[in-house]
Amino acid sequence: MLSDNGIVRTDSILDRIVADARGPLERAKVEAPEPSLLGVQPPGPVAGLGDAVRRQAAASRMGLVAEIKRASPSRGVLAPRLDPRAVARSYARAGAAGISVVTERNHFLGELDWLRDVRRLLDDEWGPGRPSLLRKDFVFDPYQVVEARAYGADAVLLIVAMLEDALLRDLLACAAGLGLDALVEVHTEAEAERAVAAGAALFGINNRDLHTFQVDLGTTERIRPLLPAEATVIGESGVHTPADVERLRRAGVHAILVGEAFMTAADVEAKIAELLAAPGKGIRA
Repeated sequence: MLSDNGIVRTDSILDRIVADARGPLERAKVEAPEPSLLGVQPPGPVAGLGDAVRRQAAASRMGLVAEIKRASPSRGVLAPRLDPRAVARSYARAGAAGISVVTERNHFLGELDWLRDVRRLLDDEWGPGRPSLLRKDFVFDPYQVVEARAYGADAVLLIVAMLEDALLRDLLACAAGLGLDALVEVHTEAEAERAVAAGAALFGINNRDLHTFQVDLGTTERIRPLLPAEATVIGESGVHTPADVERLRRAGVHAILVGEAFMTAADVEAKIAELLAAPGKGIRA
């Protein structure tokens, strides 16, 4: 396992994403030094992602983290005229426990400013009962965690595949120190064991293979038993039908994270209702 300053070479698309992010990250550190970001206080209390999905899972069949993203490497541009505030409003109206905002610019065409804009909308229109806000990006530097908090995120994504154990622990501690949840994403049994050893409590099991982009819900069924029984778990990728949702629920998942189906839907709220309906009716998520 080769690494550079705690960042693991994966021989997957992650390597290219990290390489492309290094330059912009160093410029950001100069333009907005970390001490200035630490002085920014987002309005209102933090809305923990783990708590939000657990509450929703307890009250219904499955919790939902709905994603805002303009594009993806595997599907290309999904929403060329994306209005993040309008999408976030639809997600909140539909009852999403969390909203994931993809801020990576080079491969997903995201914008960090979307976090701030969505947080302001949620605070203004939903107040303390708002959905939790996840910064979905490829975090490998504590500065990115500080940045996420300053722009209004309640949680950050940490991808185990690209982080050495020491860096993973450092980023978990950084998030906790700022009052943020960390959604720790795993793809394999070995990554799950590393995440548990690092002290993660909120897990994302991604059913998509990083090398082939193939999706297998059996990934969740294999990995969930390796996580603590009390862990909060979110299933990512491969949810096409209400039957898939039920399969993940039976496997011990508290919520699903879905983006592409909603980004391309004519009626986002109807699409969410259809996906979370009883098994038998299907959409592609």
